[in-house]
Amino acid sequence: MSLLIVDSMTWTITVLGWFIVFVALVFLIGVFSTVPKLLNWGVKRSLRKKNKATAKEISSDETHEISGETNAAIAMALHMYFNELHDEESNVITIKQVKKRYSPWSSKVYSFNNVNFPR
Repeated sequence: MSLLIVDSMTWTITVLGWFIVFVALVFLIGVFSTVPKLLNWGVKRSLRKKNKATAKEISSDETHEISGETNAAIAMALHMYFNELHDEESNVITIKQVKKRYSPWSSKVYSFNNVNFPR
């Protein structure tokens, strides 16, 4: 058996796998590039509804992007909020040895049957 011999099914699976990966990457690039645009559009729309006077001052060329520091502060606040939802535990494991009475269910003596096999 040689590893150099590759049949057509192997090539089909290889090409199909690569194709699926590249299509998924292109899809993710599209999602990651359009989500900020949709969010900015929503912010502009809410600003226009909130204050009609400033809607004329907001031009379509002007972008209202949130700075990196603001994003970091929001992410840290969410992280702290969600971590406070969990109970604070002592991180100490206590193992108590429990005395059990004898149970024949786990005994190997009872697991063997006296069966007469032909020899």
